[in-house]
Amino acid sequence: MEAQERAEQDIYYMERALMEAEKAYLAGEIPVGAVIVDSEGQIIAAAGNEKETLNDPTAHAELTAIRLAAARSAGGWRLSGMTLYVTKEPCVMCAGAIVNARLKRVVYGCVDDKGGAAGSLFSICQDERLNHRAEVTRGVLERECAALLREFFSELRRGCRAV
Repeated sequence: MEAQERAEQDIYYMERALMEAEKAYLAGEIPVGAVIVDSEGQIIAAAGNEKETLNDPTAHAELTAIRLAAARSAGGWRLSGMTLYVTKEPCVMCAGAIVNARLKRVVYGCVDDKGGAAGSLFSICQDERLNHRAEVTRGVLERECAALLREFFSELRRGCRAV
């Protein structure tokens, strides 16, 4: 696949992940969205954060999408050949799940410089000591992904939003 074609695909799927983040935002969740795409380009899972809704600290968009993808995948829990698109850099927990699920690739929008584990604070997805590594692409629709998070936290600080 040509670099230009891959970049266009990354933008398309990140826009889909942003739609999930916007749903999370409207539900009062930290606006992070994720989609998982199989090797044929089909979206097999889409999710947004649901920590507050489910009262579950593990209900990150990435983990929910991984669980959905594994349930729908003919190959079971191994998501080899699949790509995860997520609006914010995965945390340590999510990066561990990415490695364990054997995802081929992770594409994220904005960096999480306080908890990121896919290139900023940690590089779990590409750690040579682990049994699997995922290719990481960062910065796809970075401004749009960061803007949604900034808006959410600005509202939270002003008291316009409860979490």
